[in-house]
Amino acid sequence: MPEKRDFYIDGAWVAPRDGRDHHVIDPSTEEPCAVISLGGQADTDAAVAAAKAALPGWMATPVEERIACVERLLEIYKTRAEDLAQAISTEMGAPIDMARTQQFGAGAFHLKNFIRAAKDFEFDRPLGDHAPNDRIIYEAVGVAALITPWNWPMNQITLKVGAAAIAGCTMVLKPSEESPLDAMIFAEMMHEAGFPKGVFNLINGDGAGVGTHLSGHPDVDMVSFTGSTRAGTAISKNAADTLKKVHLELGGKGANVIFEDADDKAVKRGVMHMMNNTGQSCNAPSRMLVQKSIYDQAVETAAEVAQKVTVGNAHEEGRHIGPVVNATQWEKIQDLIQKGIDEGARLVAGGTGRPEGFNKGYFVKPTVFADVNNQMTIAREEIFGPVLSIIPFEDEAEAIEISNDTPYGLTNYVQTQDGERANRMARALRSGMVEMNGTSRAAGAPFGGMKQSGNGREGGIFGIEEFLEIKAVSGWTP
Repeated sequence: MPEKRDFYIDGAWVAPRDGRDHHVIDPSTEEPCAVISLGGQADTDAAVAAAKAALPGWMATPVEERIACVERLLEIYKTRAEDLAQAISTEMGAPIDMARTQQFGAGAFHLKNFIRAAKDFEFDRPLGDHAPNDRIIYEAVGVAALITPWNWPMNQITLKVGAAAIAGCTMVLKPSEESPLDAMIFAEMMHEAGFPKGVFNLINGDGAGVGTHLSGHPDVDMVSFTGSTRAGTAISKNAADTLKKVHLELGGKGANVIFEDADDKAVKRGVMHMMNNTGQSCNAPSRMLVQKSIYDQAVETAAEVAQKVTVGNAHEEGRHIGPVVNATQWEKIQDLIQKGIDEGARLVAGGTGRPEGFNKGYFVKPTVFADVNNQMTIAREEIFGPVLSIIPFEDEAEAIEISNDTPYGLTNYVQTQDGERANRMARALRSGMVEMNGTSRAAGAPFGGMKQSGNGREGGIFGIEEFLEIKAVSGWTP
């Protein structure tokens, strides 16, 4: 079994100062697949000190050179595709074909978009023609703690590291202890790309340990966190004493509003999107709102589609979904499925227990509930598994009311052929993103939410701006 106990600090792999062993579990087999170290306060202090020491030099490095480092990183990233895919598949259960395409591809996509956006961004610009001696300068926030989740590991690591590096921040990355192996490969790539020592540092740890040490550390200027709303709240409270900048990308409970004039594939598309990554996406369309005139047919279609979704070992090639990440998640999902049954929702696909043929591994049946109302637990809580709730609605006003009746506000979806109605819905839905009729957001579009889905945006120029402070200068000599 691989032993990956070292951390990457100040340009070198070093032994933990205050570490304890942690087994990384393969969710397809429930067996350990690697040993890492969970760091402590001394490890956090060493990583932050390295980032702090490197900050003045990296901030002073011309942005063109910082962009060039990210360009080299992107080229190296492409050569490590299979290594990353195998690591992600093993540690968090993404089926290997999906890991090779979506999981790996997300990282390359974001790095490419950051490079393009940065080349067109004016980091130093005049305020305007009315004020020729006033200057606006964008400079790095400082030392950034980057705390990333297990569900889309390369997606989130590249969204944070790429933006921070171009902005001129130095950083300490703490990946999820559930999916640390791909992050350690990424650290190797950062080293090979020639980033100066101390610019990028990686320490493994859990939220209660290293996560808490980083979010409260006096020498950390910013925390960028992706994960649960509960953890985001704790980080915000811990960071408050030092008044550091806190960027949060948290949970979601997206509504997918399907009107009676939606295209023929809208329901199938919604179910397949929900099941992708075994439902472990914060932007999953987990509440399917269907207009009553087409409700019965939609429920029938959704059940048929879900019943055809196959479940399989993450190491096997194919178009199946894999396990959920760990025993805790599996048990939580089982409890919520049972809660849906107990509260009176109509189970039309899936249910509790492992799928047929599995007696080991954290596998969940693709599950669909009909006749859900928006006050049921399965409509309120983020399940983070392959569980879809279908809710009927009468008209546009009721659809908006139900969609917005949630503490979350990440992504909502609209399916209608009426362009004016689609646009009205996009304005009325309280979420950071709205995707309509199966059209994905374009390259460089901002990702992020409102309400308890967090604050700030990731991706493209919006993501770079999160790691920048704005300095206003008067009396500038042109």
